Amino acid sequence: MSSAQADEGAGGSLSQARDAGIHLMAVPTPFLVGRVNCYLIEDDPLTLVDTGPNSGKSLDELEQALAELGHRIEDLGLIVITHQHMDHLGLLEIIARRSGAEVAALDVLGPYLENFSASATADDEFSMAVMRRHGVPAELATALQMVGGAFRAFGSSGRVTMPVRQGTELTLRDRTLAVLHRPGHSPSDTVFWDERRRILLAGDHLLSRISSNPLISRPLAGEPAGATAADRPHALVQYMDSLRQTREMPAELVLGGHGPPVTDHAALIDERFRMSERRAGKVRRLLEPGPQTAYDIASQMWGNVAVTQAFLTISEVLGHLDLLIADGRAAEDDSGPVSLFEPLAP
Repeated sequence: MSSAQADEGAGGSLSQARDAGIHLMAVPTPFLVGRVNCYLIEDDPLTLVDTGPNSGKSLDELEQALAELGHRIEDLGLIVITHQHMDHLGLLEIIARRSGAEVAALDVLGPYLENFSASATADDEFSMAVMRRHGVPAELATALQMVGGAFRAFGSSGRVTMPVRQGTELTLRDRTLAVLHRPGHSPSDTVFWDERRRILLAGDHLLSRISSNPLISRPLAGEPAGATAADRPHALVQYMDSLRQTREMPAELVLGGHGPPVTDHAALIDERFRMSERRAGKVRRLLEPGPQTAYDIASQMWGNVAVTQAFLTISEVLGHLDLLIADGRAAEDDSGPVSLFEPLAP
């Protein structure tokens, strides 16, 4: 779906959401992604899906949006968190304290949120280890870790009072939301499915205008797989599996965490698959001169962006290398201090 098509259909799809008692409230963030979509569900309890980042401007605009709908933060009875990224949960502690609302999130996200600062620090250390193992110079990885730490204040700790799991349900007075774990963009990505209305509250799992970045993230407590750089989760492989599950759903409206709603999720997911295959093909061609690190590939693909946004580009390259390895088109030699990748004959 093009941006023009998304804009053209946004008015009607948002009207469909409002008819279902769901209101989009886009609040500002300090990040390149721009505004984040929070959703108010007018039901019993009055429910907020995601909070926006921890900033005075975000809180002011969220309160204004609630007031325009005739509500206050203190009226909220339930806060639902879709995943662990700070632009979606940064105001959690403030809003939960002021409202006294219950907080629903994936069960393994609870320990992560109990001490967000410590969790974010562990994430940064894991990210630095991954970058160094895959060719990012040590001084650059350290500098990027310091930059990441400066953004930590936009996050928030919080207590999950209603832990949910894959296959369970959130029951409101007028609707039931099925809980579906869709890891990939983050380990905790959770979507909430209103089967009767065929509306999917999707967080960043599927976005209309941009492709969600499957970041290589430290596994959450209770998940299998080691949390070392040498035994990293394969985020893009997970994400593609999650998208395949979502593609089969009879959704008529997908309400994402950024941008306008999605009204043809199957077509959009198919385009995401095609785009990923094109990128995997490009990565495979760049491997042909001989063994290279993921950072070598990222530098060839994005130039200086591979320096300023090293973890994002390393995650992107490693994701597509993982796909190539799974298809038998590439191999990884991780016997040394830095992992090297090489192409395999078709």
